[in-house]
Amino acid sequence: MGKKASKPLIIAIDGPAGSGKSTVSKIVAKKLALLYIDTGAMYRALTLKAMRQGIDLEDEDVLVSLARNTKIGLEEKDKLHVLLDGEDVSLAIRTPDVTANVKHIARVPGVRHEMVALQRSIANKDGGAILEGRDIGTVVFPNADYKFYLDASPQERAKRRCKELIESGQIVNESGVKKDILMRDDSDMNRSVGALKKCDDAIFIDTTGLSIDGVTEKILSYICA
Repeated sequence: MGKKASKPLIIAIDGPAGSGKSTVSKIVAKKLALLYIDTGAMYRALTLKAMRQGIDLEDEDVLVSLARNTKIGLEEKDKLHVLLDGEDVSLAIRTPDVTANVKHIARVPGVRHEMVALQRSIANKDGGAILEGRDIGTVVFPNADYKFYLDASPQERAKRRCKELIESGQIVNESGVKKDILMRDDSDMNRSVGALKKCDDAIFIDTTGLSIDGVTEKILSYICA
């Protein structure tokens, strides 16, 4: 491995929806025997809880209080399981309604403060972790051992998202999915805290036209050089 140190190994992988970061992060984590942390799933879990409780998603004080009093965990079995107050919500957090509303949760500074603290705590245990999201290299772990920023064309990302939705049994419209992705990009890039941004020291990988194995090999070539 490229870097050997006594401290936990932290790898940050950022990028927009559909860039391939989730799939690749899981594979790289397994190959390196590291914990995989899907930070977006953690925000989705909190969004699900807020929706279930009928909370006003514009009420920042209530959302921050909810974050402070919610237990969100990640458990690796056959795959990553997201636990919300002990309940496995791995599938429930992937519905279109949660996807549409997570931006309201993610934009709240107090919520992000709570989430970042939790993400750092989880990642610093044992031998480290691979974290994927939108602000890992810029906010959560600005001193990560390795930083990557993945992206792909909007058309490619829409196709990947459609494939995921179809495999989960949902009926999709590719043009609508592409529109949603572009709207999500705009929201992620322009929010006041934790905005989607490539940090200067991140390694950029354009995944358009690349296979999952191809992207994985590129990332491992840097880490295991």
